[in-house]
Amino acid sequence: MAQLYVTATPIGNLQDFSPRAIETLKKAAFIAAEDTRVTMKLCQVFDIHTPLIACHMHNESSKGEELAEKMLREDLDAALVTDAGTPCISDPGNLFVRACLDRGIEVLPVPGPVAGAAALSVSGFECREWKFYGFLPREKKELDEKLKAMPSQTGIAVVHESPYRILFLMERILEVLPDAKVSVSCDLTKLHELTLRGSVGTVLQKMRENAKTERGEYCVVLDLTACPKAEEPEMAVEIPLTLRLVEQMLKGISFHDAQQLLCQQGEKKNAVKSAALEVKRCLLEDEIW
Repeated sequence: MAQLYVTATPIGNLQDFSPRAIETLKKAAFIAAEDTRVTMKLCQVFDIHTPLIACHMHNESSKGEELAEKMLREDLDAALVTDAGTPCISDPGNLFVRACLDRGIEVLPVPGPVAGAAALSVSGFECREWKFYGFLPREKKELDEKLKAMPSQTGIAVVHESPYRILFLMERILEVLPDAKVSVSCDLTKLHELTLRGSVGTVLQKMRENAKTERGEYCVVLDLTACPKAEEPEMAVEIPLTLRLVEQMLKGISFHDAQQLLCQQGEKKNAVKSAALEVKRCLLEDEIW
C-alpha cells in the first residue's frame, strides 16, 4: 500500500541528515520538494537520484491532490521535503499530507532537524511548556496585538523571522514586552551560527552593532514569565427581555409602558411582544396578574 514519508532535511549542517532520511529519499518513487533546485543540491551530495517534483505553497492545493491520486493509482511510496527542516512546520506540505490521508494513504514521519526545537534547547529557559507561533504578522498593529496577547497564552514563545525584519521585530518586542527575556538564534547548525541571550534591550543593542545581522534566518525564543498578562475583557452579560420587563414594572412603570421603553432602547418589537406574553403567562400561572 502506498505510503508518504514526511522527511526532515538539514537546516544547515549536512551531517545532521540521518541515514534513515537518506535511505528514504533513495527508495521513494518520487520526492515532492518545496524547491527542486535546493533539494537537487542535497541529492547530489548524498548520491540520491530519485525524481523531484515541485510541490510548494503556490501549487500545493492542486499538486498535492494530483500526486496523492498518482500514489494511490500506481501504489507508489513518496517522500515530502522542504528546503530545510521538517515539512509542514512553518513550511508547505500540510495540504499534500491531507490529500494523502483523505485517500487512506499512510503518512509516516522521518524526524530530524527542527529550528524551533534547536533554538529552545540552547535558550537556557525552562521549556517544559511552550507555544510555537511561526512567522508573526507583518503589519505593526497586528504584530503588536499578537505580542501583547502572548503572556496570557504561554510562558515561553517561539517565533521565526527573516533577516530583513528581525530588527523591526525586536524593536516591537522591546516596546510591547519590555520585561521579556530573549534568546535569538541565527543560522543554527551552520558555520557562523550565533545565539544572543538576555534582556530585549541588551540583545537588540548587540544586533544593531553587528554588521552581519541582516543575514541568515532567525529563530527567537521569548521568556514571558515576567511580563504582565493582558487584562481579560469583561464578558457582557445579556439580561433576558422578560427580566428587563419585570425590572421596569418593579420600578412602578406600567406593563404597557415597559414594553414601549424596551422598543425605544432598540429591541425588536416582535421580541418584546414575545417576552411580554411570557411574563404575562408566568404571572397568570402564579395568580399574581
